[in-house]
Amino acid sequence: MEKDFILKLAVELTGIKSVVASEGEVEIAKWIYDFFKTLDYYKENPNYLLLSDLKGDALNRKNVLALLKGQKGNSKKTVILIGHIDTVGVEDYGNIKEYATCPEKLKSALKTKELDEDTIKDLESGKWLFGRGIFDMKSGVAINMALIKYFSEKIGEIEGNVLFLAVPDEEGNSKGMLSAAEDLVRLAEIHDLEYVAAVDTDYMAPRFPGDDKKYIYIGTVGKILPCFYIYGKETHVGQAFEGLDANLLASEILKEVDLAFDLCDVVEGEASTPPISLGQRDLKSEYSVQTVNEAYLYFNYSTHSSKPDEVLEKLKAKAQKAFENVLKKLNDDYVRYCQASGIPYKKLPWKPQVLTFKELYDAVKAETKGKIVEHLRNFKENLMKDKPDDRIYCLQIVRELARQWSNKNPAVILFFAPPYYPHIYVKGQTEKEKNLITAVNSAVAEAAARFPYKFEIKKFYPYISDLSYFSIPEERAVEALIDNMPGWGEIYSLPVDYIRKLDVPVVNIGPYGKDAHKFTERVNIPYSFEVVPEIVEKTVRLLLEG
Repeated sequence: MEKDFILKLAVELTGIKSVVASEGEVEIAKWIYDFFKTLDYYKENPNYLLLSDLKGDALNRKNVLALLKGQKGNSKKTVILIGHIDTVGVEDYGNIKEYATCPEKLKSALKTKELDEDTIKDLESGKWLFGRGIFDMKSGVAINMALIKYFSEKIGEIEGNVLFLAVPDEEGNSKGMLSAAEDLVRLAEIHDLEYVAAVDTDYMAPRFPGDDKKYIYIGTVGKILPCFYIYGKETHVGQAFEGLDANLLASEILKEVDLAFDLCDVVEGEASTPPISLGQRDLKSEYSVQTVNEAYLYFNYSTHSSKPDEVLEKLKAKAQKAFENVLKKLNDDYVRYCQASGIPYKKLPWKPQVLTFKELYDAVKAETKGKIVEHLRNFKENLMKDKPDDRIYCLQIVRELARQWSNKNPAVILFFAPPYYPHIYVKGQTEKEKNLITAVNSAVAEAAARFPYKFEIKKFYPYISDLSYFSIPEERAVEALIDNMPGWGEIYSLPVDYIRKLDVPVVNIGPYGKDAHKFTERVNIPYSFEVVPEIVEKTVRLLLEG
């Protein structure tokens, strides 16, 4: 593959402004589709090239799929090459945003900005291309496109099949990949394909200042969004110890969970990022001297090995401990207050009460003899009229369910909200996993012998990506997610059955660059357009031959 051709493709793709949730995503999909239509292989096999509508998408966005069938032998083995074609917005470029998708013009425009020393050095070196999406991830898509073109011209040498997939909405809700899961399963049935691995070419960046290693990731991190709804016991501020402040309990949960290392998954020397809060607020809507009775917080929770049912149990234990800590603090302070005030002390009446959403639902359903089902159905219909955020939709269902429960003692309700990204841990236990590990190790070893870079193969791609949807945990673990996500099947769901049918290990072999999602986003030319294409090509060949 020619470096200059791939670079030219990357610049042309960057020139198409395809911000997530915009018409540009449709435009770039059609451009890629038209590119493949010009190749002799797809002129001869037009039914191998698809522009597939996303399921139920208001913007009418498309996935692009291009199947290439090798003519050497009759192997069913198929490697999927995936990349996303959307980008984040360009507002961060300020008064030079008109050049954000024009790498050559942007280079001059950036010189009018105050930049850090590292960016200035890269800008002046001639070894970097700047632009929105050039790094995340249109250079990777260009590599995949060039590889399909290259293979199509050597089709007699290829044993097995390669399937190109370009998807929109990766920077949003992964609607492209979630829709593609069905397309991939259908194509496998039509063409008798056996998917052996998915290779992503999403970006790869330094992990810390001064890091000069080039990383390849076999597997990917997961993400789940656990939420806590807390209701306490309201009281007048002048009778403070007669109530339980929901804010205090929420804060103690935050203290127990936020950045807690014991909630990290440590796997083969790699630790997942600890949970970190994405929101904490009380739900009091007006000023009054009544204490806060409801609060809400939720966390970004990364996983390498923990499944939804395991996350649920860990966080339930944390909430239980937080509740106990709060009650001890309240009683200790109340003793001292009573002594100082000369009034008799009586132990406060509350006990820790922590439930999952399913436990609450089952309790209310039993208590109402099933009438809660119809009540919630009507409640949800009215709720949807306001088109709430997905997280708020889930919260309001939990609040309403709690209102219908006769138990009015302070409680913590633990539930999940969208989105969910399964982790993929490639252990090397299955034949497909062993073959992927072997292929990547060999391809990287060959590159290390030819190029002056320090390579390191790691187990988990550290950034949330569409790779997550090539496999999913076993049924029991997913049931815990579904049972405890109030909006499942209404505002959010995953094509679980299709993902389970795909069930392939994944690897990310990405271009090297810096500052994804910043106006100084840039990709390194020598490594990204010379080395990465060779590693990807070698990995694909070894997977098909193995």
